Amino acid sequence: MSARSALQKHWKSLSAGAAEFENFAGHKNMLQLIHLRWLAVIGQISTILLATQGFGIRLPILPMLYVLAVLIAFNIGSHLRWHEEVSVSNRQLFFALLVDIGTLTAQLYLSGGTGNPFAFLYLLQVILSAVLLEVWSTWLVVAITTVCLMGLSRYSLPLQLPFDSPFSLFGLYRDGMLICFLLNAGLLVYFLTRINRNLKERDVQLAGLQQQAAEEEHIVRMGLLASGAAHELGTPLATLSVILGDWRRMPEFRDNPELLEELNEMQHQLKRCKSIVSGVLLSAGEARGESAAKTTLNHFLDALAEEFRTTRQVTGFEYHNRNPEDIPVVSDVALKQMICNVLDNALEASPDWICFEVLREQDALTLRVTDRGPGFRAAILEKLGQPYQSTKGRAGSGLGLFFVMNVVRKLGGSVSAQNLPSGGACVEVQLPVTAFKL
Repeated sequence: MSARSALQKHWKSLSAGAAEFENFAGHKNMLQLIHLRWLAVIGQISTILLATQGFGIRLPILPMLYVLAVLIAFNIGSHLRWHEEVSVSNRQLFFALLVDIGTLTAQLYLSGGTGNPFAFLYLLQVILSAVLLEVWSTWLVVAITTVCLMGLSRYSLPLQLPFDSPFSLFGLYRDGMLICFLLNAGLLVYFLTRINRNLKERDVQLAGLQQQAAEEEHIVRMGLLASGAAHELGTPLATLSVILGDWRRMPEFRDNPELLEELNEMQHQLKRCKSIVSGVLLSAGEARGESAAKTTLNHFLDALAEEFRTTRQVTGFEYHNRNPEDIPVVSDVALKQMICNVLDNALEASPDWICFEVLREQDALTLRVTDRGPGFRAAILEKLGQPYQSTKGRAGSGLGLFFVMNVVRKLGGSVSAQNLPSGGACVEVQLPVTAFKL
C-alpha cells in the first residue's frame, strides 16, 4: 500500500474507531439500564405488597403480576443478549426505554393512573433518554410519555380503599409523592454518575483515537515527502555511481593507492546512500525491485548489529543477543529502520559507548538500548514519542522517537524510556514475536 492510499485510509479508520467507541459506551449504558430494571422490579413488588397488605388498597394483583412477568422476562433476555454482544446502537437503547415506559404505563393504568404519585417516574425515563439517546430519540420519548400521561388522566382503574380504612387517598398520595421524589433523586444521582463516567471514558478514548490519527497522518505526509526526495535523489546517485566507475578505470586513480582507497570509501558510502533511498521507497510502498527476505530472528538482529558497527563511527558498541530460540522471520525494512533509529539516537547522545541487548521471554521480544549520555529531560519522558520534543535543541528534531513509537504501535508493541541512576538513559522496545514471525 502506498503512502497516499494509507493517508486516505486514516480518516476511514478514525470514523470506524469512533463508531466502535460509541457502541462500546452504549453497551455499558445498556448494562446500567438492566440493573435499573431489576431495581424497578423489586420496587414494584415492594410497593404492591405495601399497598395491599399495609394500607389495604384493593389492586388487580393478577394483571399487575403479568406485567411484572413480562418485565422480568425482557430483562433476562436483555441480560443474556448483551452479555455476549458488546455493540449497542441508539435504536436499541431507545427500544429498551420504550419497554420500560410501556410497563410503567400498564402498572399505572392498573393502579389509579395520574392519581398514582408514581406517575412522576416518567421524569426518570425522560432524563435517562436525554443522557443516553440522540436528540431525535429524546424528543420522541418526551412525546410518548406525554401521550401516556394524557391517556392515564382519562383512562385508568381507580384506587379503592376499604370503608373502614384509617387512611385517606389524599394522605397516601402526599406520602407517595415524597417517596417518589426520593426514589427519583436517588436513582438519578446513582445512575447518572455511572453513566457520565461511561461517557467520559468514551470521550477520552475518542480523544486518544483522534490524536493517534493525527500522528499517523503526520507520519504519512512525512513519508510522502521522503518518498519524493528519494525519487529525486535516485538520478544524481546513479550518475555518481557511473562517474566513480569511470574513475576507477582511469590511470590517475588506478595507479595511486591513496586515491584508490578514498575512491573505494566513496563507493562504499554511495552504496549506503542507495540502500537508504531504497529503504525509504520500500517503506513508502514503492520498492525499487527489493522485497522482504526470509531469514531467522537471530540472523536478522546479528546482521543489523554488525552493519551498525561497521557503518557508524562508534568507539564502544556492545551487542548481546540473549534470544535462546531462533525462529524464522521476514526481514522488514521498517523494523530495521526503527531499530537503527533508536541506536542512532543513543549514538548521538553517547558517541563513546552504547549497548544493544536482545531479550526473549515467551512470545515477547525486548530490545534494550543503553547509553551514557545526559539522559532525558523530565518533560521529554512525560511526552515520550510526541514530535518536536528533543534534547538536541534543533528545530524539527524529536521525530526519531515519534517514528519509533508509531512503528512499534502498528506492530502491537510498546516503547518505554528512563534515565539510569548511574547516568545515561535506557530505551526499551517490546514487540510480540507474532508481529514479524514467518
